[in-house]
Amino acid sequence: MDLIERKKDLLKEIDLIQAIINRMSNTSFLIKGWAVTMISFIFSFRANETNLVLVVIPLLLFWFLDAYFLRQERSYRKLYQWVIDNRMQDDSYLFSLNPSRFMQDEKSIFKTMLSITLLVFYGVALLLSIIYIIFFSPNSI
Repeated sequence: MDLIERKKDLLKEIDLIQAIINRMSNTSFLIKGWAVTMISFIFSFRANETNLVLVVIPLLLFWFLDAYFLRQERSYRKLYQWVIDNRMQDDSYLFSLNPSRFMQDEKSIFKTMLSITLLVFYGVALLLSIIYIIFFSPNSI
């Protein structure tokens, strides 16, 4: 392959990877929005304590999903960097958008859940939910 073709392939490949990274980031943003909407919706009904405890389950599920997409996004960022660093000398994995070879370097989903960005957002939401359930639910007065 000549140099011009390699550069074209490099640009096409990083554009594809960047589009995936953008979709992952957008999905994470949407998950956070749905989590806030769902929590607000459940609390707006001022249900009894038993029903309010159910807000914790979807919150944990959204937290898990967000961690999954953050982990995927990080692996695609590593793929992006690998392509930038190696594509001009190496044709292996050409246009391969599978980041699985970088996954072993990533934290587990549960450790990703404890990353500072997710912990602050979902931890605060969880803490506020628990405080609301304990102190402000209709039957606690």
